[in-house]
Amino acid sequence: MKLLAIGSGYVGLVSGTCFADLGNDVVCLDIDKKKVESLNNGIIPIYESGLKELVERNLKLGRLKFTTDAEKAIKEAEIIFICVGTPPKSNGEADMSYVYKAAESIGKYMNSYKIVITKSTVPVGTAEKIKRIIRAELKKRNKKIGFDVVSNPEFLREGAAVKDFQNPDRIIIGTSSEKAKEILTKLYKPISRATKPIMFTTEKNAELVKYASNAMLATRISFMNELSHLCEEIGADIKAVAKGMGLDTRIGSRFLQAGCGYGGSCFPKDVKAIAQILEQYGFTSNLLRTVDYINERQKRSLVPKLKRFLPKLEDKTIAILGLSFKPRTDDIREAPCITVIDQLLKEYAKIRAYDPEAMDNAKKFFRKGVFFAKTAYEALEGADALIILTEWDEFREPDFEKIKQLMKQHIIIDGRNIYDPSEMKKLGFKYFGVGR
Repeated sequence: MKLLAIGSGYVGLVSGTCFADLGNDVVCLDIDKKKVESLNNGIIPIYESGLKELVERNLKLGRLKFTTDAEKAIKEAEIIFICVGTPPKSNGEADMSYVYKAAESIGKYMNSYKIVITKSTVPVGTAEKIKRIIRAELKKRNKKIGFDVVSNPEFLREGAAVKDFQNPDRIIIGTSSEKAKEILTKLYKPISRATKPIMFTTEKNAELVKYASNAMLATRISFMNELSHLCEEIGADIKAVAKGMGLDTRIGSRFLQAGCGYGGSCFPKDVKAIAQILEQYGFTSNLLRTVDYINERQKRSLVPKLKRFLPKLEDKTIAILGLSFKPRTDDIREAPCITVIDQLLKEYAKIRAYDPEAMDNAKKFFRKGVFFAKTAYEALEGADALIILTEWDEFREPDFEKIKQLMKQHIIIDGRNIYDPSEMKKLGFKYFGVGR
């Protein structure tokens, strides 16, 4: 099939490349000429396991192309995926301007029946608005061309996006069109499973499923982070509590890990957006507003723990291991490192930071006040304390004797609970985790 992804960011690039790898002819459209040129040369702007190899292979086979020519791309496509960003406005509401501009372009250039699919995370009712925009553009051209608008939210986890696309736990398609159902069933047949069939539902249901899923996962994280403070006060261990809870099959063990807060492009934005949607319809959103509040408070909880050991942080050297919001990605959007480093800089501390993949993005964000080390051990040289913000595997089993030799003082604030408190004490470290 001939597919078009409008937007070659995270969702468009991963989805487009993976569809091409299934044998489809895919074009990714973007307005950034330099980005398109780089992508056509196999240079990708994000770190995602396995993605670079897929892009290179499908470029070579001619199944994947990148372009800035909207008119040609839209006219030639049978199925168009809208994969542009929906960043939050100041009030938390999703900014839909990029989605609506994409819809205008489709209506302006389409020349035959198209299936228009929203992959972007969008508020309920967006499919209907896209229909109106396309109809309005067609009316300007005095054209009567059939089309269907479908909601098909993505559930790609950063760091495991290629795997998630190839082995999805669910494919949600919101449409009332039998023609669209038939075509999309064929499109997704290579990756649908008998045990995990495609779920067809209404456009509005599909739109809400994505927001609801992210909000639920964020709620679980914030619940455990709230509980972690009680654990610290009474001498309980949040890891043991989480294990006991997870054994209940009604609850399960996933997303019950306390830490220094969630980040990334989805959870923070989507929690705020669904809260805003509830309020627009006249309902209170106390639960979701609290989920967001707990998360932001959690990001700010590590520096006060550090100050129990180092009351004055001025001119103290603090090593930061982990800058991405989670492992296996270079994404630092809404990452705890942004809050923690900002707190430390306001206390006039000296920062030495390291991350396996997120250094380039962090350098763009922190233009001064942070020394970026080439290795984890270099970051620890002369440090008065270490703060761990991302649970990369390479941080889990370091040479602790070497760490002790490199550090000036042996203080570890573990924002991801990757070390055992009793073991750290035996090794001679002053250690503080989360909820332990």
